[in-house]
Amino acid sequence: MLCAFCGMTNCSRRFRARPEVTYQDARQKFQQGDLTGSFQEADKALRAIPDHNSEWAWRFRVLQAEILVWRGLSRDALQLLNPSLPPAFAKQDIGVRRDMVQGLADCFLQRFDEASRHIDASEEAAKSYQPDLLGEVVLTRGNLALFRNDYPAAEAAYRQALEFAQDKNQTFLTSRALGSLGLISMRQEHYDESIDWDTQALAVSRPLGARTAIEKILGNMGWSYYKMGDQEKAHSLFTEAKDDAAKTGVKSDEAIWLTNIGSIEYDERDFTSAERDYQQALALARQMENKSSATICLYNLAHVELRQGKYELAEKYNSEALALERANQDRPSELYSLITEGYIASGQRDFRKGESAFREVISDESSDNYLRWQAQAGLADLYSAENRPVQAEEYFRKALATVETVRSSIKREDFRLSFLAGAISLYDDYIDFLVAHHKEEAALQVAEVSSARTLAEGLGINSASISFSAKDFNPRQVAKRSDTVLLDYWLGADHSYLWLVTPAGVTLYTLPPAKEIDPLVQSYRQALLGSRDVLETQNLAGQKLYDLLVAPAAKLIPKGSRVTILPDGSLYGLNFETLLASSPQLHYWIEDVAVSYANSLALLAAGASRHASPAKKLLLVGDPVSPDAEFPKLPQAAAEISKIENYFPASDRAVFAGTNATPDAYFNSQPEGFSHIHFVAHGTASRTSPLDSAVILSKRGDNYKLYARDIIQHPLHADLVIISACHGEGVRTYSGEGLVGLSWAFLRAGAHGVIAALWEVNDNSTPQLMDHLYSEISKDAPPYIALRDAKLALLHSGTVYRRPFYWAPFQFYRGS
Repeated sequence: MLCAFCGMTNCSRRFRARPEVTYQDARQKFQQGDLTGSFQEADKALRAIPDHNSEWAWRFRVLQAEILVWRGLSRDALQLLNPSLPPAFAKQDIGVRRDMVQGLADCFLQRFDEASRHIDASEEAAKSYQPDLLGEVVLTRGNLALFRNDYPAAEAAYRQALEFAQDKNQTFLTSRALGSLGLISMRQEHYDESIDWDTQALAVSRPLGARTAIEKILGNMGWSYYKMGDQEKAHSLFTEAKDDAAKTGVKSDEAIWLTNIGSIEYDERDFTSAERDYQQALALARQMENKSSATICLYNLAHVELRQGKYELAEKYNSEALALERANQDRPSELYSLITEGYIASGQRDFRKGESAFREVISDESSDNYLRWQAQAGLADLYSAENRPVQAEEYFRKALATVETVRSSIKREDFRLSFLAGAISLYDDYIDFLVAHHKEEAALQVAEVSSARTLAEGLGINSASISFSAKDFNPRQVAKRSDTVLLDYWLGADHSYLWLVTPAGVTLYTLPPAKEIDPLVQSYRQALLGSRDVLETQNLAGQKLYDLLVAPAAKLIPKGSRVTILPDGSLYGLNFETLLASSPQLHYWIEDVAVSYANSLALLAAGASRHASPAKKLLLVGDPVSPDAEFPKLPQAAAEISKIENYFPASDRAVFAGTNATPDAYFNSQPEGFSHIHFVAHGTASRTSPLDSAVILSKRGDNYKLYARDIIQHPLHADLVIISACHGEGVRTYSGEGLVGLSWAFLRAGAHGVIAALWEVNDNSTPQLMDHLYSEISKDAPPYIALRDAKLALLHSGTVYRRPFYWAPFQFYRGS
């Protein structure tokens, strides 16, 4: 008789002789991500074993259950392990793994008490009888802590598991522990650290061929890049992870990565693609009977249709989501769908239904402030559409007050920033409302207040004084005090705005929406980084941006003016000096005006109350020893340092170079006592977690990054901080929060001004530019005038350095 297991006669005798080989082969397939092959091999083995309560039957059954958990089928896994384990196996690896798998399955099912009980049992048995499995048990305990949002406990467990795995040379466990540390860093929004861990995890996982582990790591890296604003990289990683998940049969992960891809497409307004991917994720969720995942997909689909004005389809998806939430008694999720219901009804001009939905959320005792402000904002939009301006303004103000309550309760700075980025549509709607009702100066005040409050906390300004009260807001006085023409921008979804402010008055210009401006900015930035001279090629994007952003106000900006730009959104990545003005002949705008940048009117207004600068002294940190291949040695760093230090007597300078250029050297030097602080090093910029931006210095122990989050903890009084570093300026900003990244951190710490780079600087031209800059500063020229003179010297040099690529990355950011 032929056996299904091997197709041979007398199979059971052959199998009984070599069960360990079969098991190890199936487990190896599991570790390599061949979940289907591993499960099938274990299934064949089980069917070939007459006694399903035997040792090897249980061993294969536990492996199958582990595979089911990895596939997102936790209930099926628990059902498979439901029979009582024979007492004789409790002290073997079978008993330890069974409890581990049950604990992990209970974690996914949010049954934390049961999970803890199983993990405790597995740990006790492992300590006494199976010490080689202790690392896996500790890793599972870390997963339980992660599910409970106890991030410190999770990280401690993962580090313990990693140490165990490396000590025991357990490479698969090493891969999982590294990936888990990447995950916990990601959950804490330390995205650059997360990518570092994931990179190490991939280096271990790829030689093992651990496809499922690789898939999860790639997906998590995608999320970190997504949150840092690199959507192209994120999309690529999510797609690779999704394809790998489909090949290995991990449908739960495939649904997650499809949903994330849809989120990127939604952000990019590619609603057709977003809808397709959300639909595929929904089909997978329904196939797995994962109601929670299905609800998320339906909620996302409702918003895709809502954004396209397809209210009937939006209502269909939202109603399905509501039905699932109510059946599952998930009131918090139901409240979110009620807000969506309100917006759908408002779009259908069913104002009574919309008002009812929003008010239900506001009045519900289980609504937190995050839900409440969204409902209040919904009512404001509804009343505006209904032409009830008094009620609309009342609820705009209520919503903004609630936003600030939520924001002030968030302890971590980077969480406050990311929260406000999500709330920015409220400010956008309110500004449109005020402009439509001819309250232009009030609209400017709303545009300024969010960034001003954040900056105030780090600059000694009483944030409570920054309010919507007209008496506290005097932009004309700010223009007079700063002795510049102020150009204050707001990029919105439907309209963008430019306020030109002089001592004589405030003038408003309506500009195209962000979706028309952003691609031009991106195109022009790419052209500036290219090999051709944008002036010689008469670059159309550079001319168009000048026509859109500057030309409307050009009559009020005489040649020779000092101009302060207060950017928004993508404009933080644009050097306005490079814009191409057409009259009297095509030229860079830098030839007409002296440009500087600022975060907010409130910051400029506070300049008179800032601490006096220290005596003229230089703190110079740079030319570090390369910590790794990602940050190679800068060939001209030593030359730049040599030229700069010559402008200060030896008694008035502190120089830390080479191995001495460490983060601790900066902090221990008492930086508050220097008038000028200069870094010559690589830099990194984290887009959505700006306080993870860092200057890359020499390694001391494991530390080589001077983080923005640490910089703001040490007050400064410097006239000028210069970050002569690659990516020295945050490459993405939070709308409403102003400048982020390293320059933002130094301004928050109290610096009066910062010079930082928008893109990787050139090693040959930068020493020349800095030499000219310090020469002008030594003649008491204001820093932004000195910087302009240095740039013009390169522009008029008649050499290749005339291209903006060489002189335009550096910008001056005003702190006062």
